[in-house]
Amino acid sequence: MRVVIQRVNHAQVDIDGKTVGKIGKGFLLLVGIKNGDELPVIKKAADKIAKMRIFEDEEGKTNLSLKDVNGEILSVSQFTLMANTKKGNRPSFVDAMRPPRSKELWEDFNQELENDGFHVETGEFGADMQVSLENDGPFTIVLDLWRKNETAKVDNILRKI
Repeated sequence: MRVVIQRVNHAQVDIDGKTVGKIGKGFLLLVGIKNGDELPVIKKAADKIAKMRIFEDEEGKTNLSLKDVNGEILSVSQFTLMANTKKGNRPSFVDAMRPPRSKELWEDFNQELENDGFHVETGEFGADMQVSLENDGPFTIVLDLWRKNETAKVDNILRKI
């Protein structure tokens, strides 16, 4: 699973000119589900995001969480985050989990965030969406959650580069 976390002043998702999700201050989450991901990975990601302290306190230090600032979440499913660009010029998306399971896990992820007390707006799974936002900072984090054996493979590849 890969989640791009963007701290925003506001963000929205439109489909065919109609706004389907809109938030004020909070996180825009671009969510990619990988083949092999299951509920424990989804729960871990939601928990990590819920506790992430990337908002500034009165001293300008990133000590505040989304809950501390009464922030909202806009969650957008984005299979292209799983792109493999190692070979050629055309990305491969074979590592991205296919529907319907990927949709179920994305919905589970959003539900976990709601269970943590957050207001969660969403895009529409599989739709052609226009996402607009105002980055705050900008402050963007890429959260990668892989199974342990996959992490070891990635580390070995990186050592060879």
